[in-house]
Amino acid sequence: MRALGVNTWVWTSPVTDAGVEHIAPRTAEWGFDVLELPVEEVGDWSPRRTRTLLDGLGLSASVVLVMGPGRELVATDPGTRTATQDYLRRVVDAAAEVGSPVVAGPAYASVGRTWRMAPGERAGLRAELAEALAPVVEHAASAGVAVAVEPLNRYETSVLNTVDQALDALADLPEEHCGLALDVYHLNIEERGLAEAVERAAGRIKHVQVCANDRGAPGADHLDWPGLLSALDRSGYEGPLVIESFTADNAAIATAASVWRPLAESQDAIAVDGLAFLRSLSSETARPALGSRSPSPRR
Repeated sequence: MRALGVNTWVWTSPVTDAGVEHIAPRTAEWGFDVLELPVEEVGDWSPRRTRTLLDGLGLSASVVLVMGPGRELVATDPGTRTATQDYLRRVVDAAAEVGSPVVAGPAYASVGRTWRMAPGERAGLRAELAEALAPVVEHAASAGVAVAVEPLNRYETSVLNTVDQALDALADLPEEHCGLALDVYHLNIEERGLAEAVERAAGRIKHVQVCANDRGAPGADHLDWPGLLSALDRSGYEGPLVIESFTADNAAIATAASVWRPLAESQDAIAVDGLAFLRSLSSETARPALGSRSPSPRR
């Protein structure tokens, strides 16, 4: 049975030690295996303290990087690129300390930065990305962590939108330590078929995030989940499926993710209902979800 996780962005941004201490016990009680932790700013939460907490709850960690304004690896000045590389190395260090095997996210440009490119410019940009990522990947390899680069939809970036574009950009980087993070939300917008996209990425998939097509709970949508999970099985991906959605309570993250309306009955429902649905797709249940109804949100 594949491990299932949830991102703390479902409830809060930025996550802090207090936020982790509030969220982690509930996710463990509901039956999740993994808690995903964004590093919006290094130091928002303590990797050592968090690992102790998660170990005690029987939870594993995954870590996501955050490309906010001013974080750029391509089409930027040398100082900005160096500062971004330094940030990414520190995220890798946090991942290693908290026990995450991966750091995932759009490790190339700030989310929301888009511009029109000629074909030759795009090819040069991908070469520039490989060069800029190489020292980060080398650092990650020494820490036992993989860098998972996430293609985003056309409204959030013009750098990498599809699996094929990402594979091309990462072709010269070591497969063991650098691959793709696949987010079902973005795949549903940019790819002609979810299963086909997964199959093309086979061998380089390092992380997978899931949600409904509207960012709500997995299963409350039109997506072909059995086909997607079968493709992941065929691809050889053995990592977790992590539910990623966002709270509208934080103005910055709601704007960045375009969350203009409630995506479920409650934020808890996105997690609990999504978990129950993903568990139901398997005839084998490793850890049954607790309860069939969504709990009332706790604040």
